[in-house]
Amino acid sequence: MHLADFVAGSVGGAFGVAVGYPLDTVKVRMQTQTRDSGVWECVRRTCRTEGVSGFYRGMSMPLSTVSISSSLVFGTYRNVLHLLQELRHRGAADAHRKADLFVSGFAGGVAQVLVMSPADIVKVRLQCQSELPDSRPKYRGPVHCLLSIARDEGLLGLYRGSAALALRDGPSFATYFLTYNSICDALRSTDSSQPGWTVVLLAGGVSGMCGWAVGTPMDVIKARLQVSGVSGRRYRGFFHCLSHSVRSEGPAVLFRGLTVNCIRAFPVNMSVFAMYELVVRFLRSPS
Repeated sequence: MHLADFVAGSVGGAFGVAVGYPLDTVKVRMQTQTRDSGVWECVRRTCRTEGVSGFYRGMSMPLSTVSISSSLVFGTYRNVLHLLQELRHRGAADAHRKADLFVSGFAGGVAQVLVMSPADIVKVRLQCQSELPDSRPKYRGPVHCLLSIARDEGLLGLYRGSAALALRDGPSFATYFLTYNSICDALRSTDSSQPGWTVVLLAGGVSGMCGWAVGTPMDVIKARLQVSGVSGRRYRGFFHCLSHSVRSEGPAVLFRGLTVNCIRAFPVNMSVFAMYELVVRFLRSPS
């Protein structure tokens, strides 16, 4: 088992959350309400009504769980990739097939849903509660939000939108790792077995943008399902949310927040992969 990848993924994921959380708040608010016509209007209104702290609402929950979820993503990805290499009777030094990279990334993305879903719904509810019709905040903090959802909606309420989350993260991480490895392979120096740091930064940033380009439609549906009922709009399920959103707001609604996702994805995933490569190279270096 590649334990180094679990550890490196944990560190890289936590670092990425700290870098990208403010823009994540803007993205979620744009996806779940129609008050703002664009990114800058949402940013200005949040600054005016809530101050800088408004961009960090609900951050403690994903920050505390992202180490586990990122560890699962990177660890599952690397171990599934290693297993596929063994099944094909290929050595560790042999080039990975594109299909294997895609399948391994897909497995990593789906694996994290079990851990990620409860933390994600808490994050989204806290990010959006200032947007709700009732001006008085419903949740006092992450723990109160978590317990309130479990009490009012049952334990399954913590997994509301998890199907959309899996449909987002499976294809998104498959694209993510495939893009990263493809760029690294294309730009790696012929006399080096590892990509240089400039290549790591570029590949990490571009792979993050590509991953979000694939994952944004399901990200919109996931966010809407997670605030269903609380936001005044109630969806009966995944397909009702998808059809209602497209019918009432047009197909473009599925790409709401894509610009913010891509702007956020480049520096965040550049940081994630830089930290990941740094830690994994340190852990795998000869003592």
